[in-house]
Amino acid sequence: MNGAQHILEAFHRHNISTVFGYPGGCIMPLYDALVDDVRVEHVLCRHEQACALAADGYARASGQIGVCIATSGPGATNLITGVANAYMDSTPMLVITGQVPSGLIGTDAFQETDILGMTLGIVKHSYLVDDADALPAIMEEAITLAQSGRPGPVWIDIPKNMLLAEVDTPALAKASEPEADCPDIARAISLLRAAKKPLLYSGGGVALARAEDSFRAFATAAAIPGVVTLKGIGNPGKNNPFNLGMLGMHGSRAANKAVDECDLLFVVGARLDDRATGKLDTFAPKARMIHIDADSAEINKLRPVDLAMRGDLNQILAAFTEAMVEEPLTISNWQKQCKTWHTTGGFQAADNEEALAPIAGPAFIRQLSRIAPDDTVISCDVGQHQMWVAQHYEFDHPRHHLTSGGLGTMGFGLPAAIGAQFADRNSTVINVTGDGSFMMNAQELATIRRYNLPLKLIILDNQCLGMVRQQQELFYNNRESHINLDDNPDFVAMARAFDIPALFIERTDQIRRGIETILAYKGPMLLHVAISREENVWPIVKPGGSNKEMIDETRRTNTSTKEQVA
Repeated sequence: MNGAQHILEAFHRHNISTVFGYPGGCIMPLYDALVDDVRVEHVLCRHEQACALAADGYARASGQIGVCIATSGPGATNLITGVANAYMDSTPMLVITGQVPSGLIGTDAFQETDILGMTLGIVKHSYLVDDADALPAIMEEAITLAQSGRPGPVWIDIPKNMLLAEVDTPALAKASEPEADCPDIARAISLLRAAKKPLLYSGGGVALARAEDSFRAFATAAAIPGVVTLKGIGNPGKNNPFNLGMLGMHGSRAANKAVDECDLLFVVGARLDDRATGKLDTFAPKARMIHIDADSAEINKLRPVDLAMRGDLNQILAAFTEAMVEEPLTISNWQKQCKTWHTTGGFQAADNEEALAPIAGPAFIRQLSRIAPDDTVISCDVGQHQMWVAQHYEFDHPRHHLTSGGLGTMGFGLPAAIGAQFADRNSTVINVTGDGSFMMNAQELATIRRYNLPLKLIILDNQCLGMVRQQQELFYNNRESHINLDDNPDFVAMARAFDIPALFIERTDQIRRGIETILAYKGPMLLHVAISREENVWPIVKPGGSNKEMIDETRRTNTSTKEQVA
C-alpha cells in the first residue's frame, strides 16, 4: 500500500468512521484512496476552518477523536483557528495536511507554508513526515496521543510524495499511556472532613475523562454545594439540589458568593482560568484547595494548592465516594446557607407573556430549555447568546453543551453543530447563535443542505456585536465603535436560498410556536429571532475585576456580592 492507504488503514484500526475535509493538490493522493474506501465517511465542508470546528464538535458530542483534513498552504492555514480552539478546550483531534513534495520544501513552492512552525503553540504534538516507512507508526502514535492524558490536537503534515510512496506493512507497537502519580486519598479525605464550608468546583475535565457518572456519584454521596465553569455546565445533571450554577464573570451571585465564603475548594478537572476566577488574589480567599486533574501542568499554575492529585478522575472520585458513603459529611448549615443564596442570587429571567412585548434573550432560552428534549445538544457561538444559554438552559449532561470556552471563537457554533449531528444522525441538535457569529461561517448552510442534516438553527438577532457593545456601554463611556450590524441580510431569505425552511419571530407570544415548529420539522430549519439591541447579560464582572464586585441590571456600579446576596 502507499502512504495514503496506510492512513485509511489506521482509521480502520481505530474505528474512525467520519472525517471532515476539503481537497487540494498536495493532499490529493489521500482523496484518491478515499474513492475506494467504504468504511470512512468524508464530510465536505465549505471552508477549512469549518472542517476543524466540525471535527471539534464531533469529538465533544461523541467523546471520540475528531479528524480534519486539508491541503497545503491556505488549506492548512485555514484550519488554524479551529485547531487552536480544540487546543484551548482540550478536544482530541487528529489534523492531517498535505505538504509540497519533500524536494520542494524550503523553495517557496506553490502553496508551501511552514505549517509546523506556525502551529507549535496550538497543538499537543506535531509531525512533518520525512520517511514514508515511518508513516504507519506516526499515525498510531498520533491517534493515541491525541486521546490520552489531557486530550488535544495532534497535527501530521505529509509531503505529497510520502502519500504516494509504497510502504511496507510494519508491526505496530501499541503506545502506552504515562503512569499517573499515586494520589494521597487519605490526606485529601482528612482535609475534606475538616472543612466546615467545602465547595465542589468542576470543569471540562470531567467530560474529557469520561468521568460524568463517577463525578455525580461523588457529588450525591458528599452532598457538597458545587459550582461549575462554562465547560463544566451539565456535570451535576439537572436535578442536583446543591448545584449553584456557573461562577465567574457572568456567573450567578450565589456561585461567586459561595466561592468567596468557602473554606475548602475541591477542584475537579478545571484550570482556574481568568473568566472563572476574576482577579486571582481575591478568589476564594479563605479556602484551602485540593486540585484533581489529569495534567500536572495545570496544578499550581495559577494558585498554590494544599493537595494535588494527578491521575484518572474515575478512580480518584470512586475512592472519595466510597469514603463519603461510609461516613457522610456533616455540613447541613453550609448546605442551607448555599440553598438560600441560590434562591435569592441565582439566575433570574422574567417570562413575559404579553403578546406585543419584544423578545428577551434570557426568557427565550428558558422557554427553549423547557420545550426541547432532555438529550438535545446545544451548540453555541460566542457572545451574549452564549452566556444566556450558560445561565438559563438546564443541561443534563456536559456533552449536550458545546461552546468555545478558552478561545472564544465566533463562528464555532454552526460547524460544531454539524459535527455533533454526524456523531448521532438521530439526535436533536440546535445551533444557538447571534447575528454576528452566524455570518462567520454561514457558508456551512450548504453543508447542512448537501447532507440533509436535521439541524435546527436559532439566530438571536440584535443587529450588533452585542457583547462588545455591552462592554463599550459599561466600561468605555458608551462610546460605540464599529459594532453595528444593522445591514444584516434577510436571514429567512438567506436560509431559503439554501433550500432550508425558515421562520421569523419578534414577540413573546410567538416564542412557543416558533420553537415547537422547528423541533417538529423533520429536516433542517432556521428560526430568526429579533431581540432588543440594548439588552445586556447580567450580572457581569468588569474584566480584570474581582468576582465579589458584580454589576447587575439595576445597579450599574460595582456592588459587592456581600451587599447583594445576604
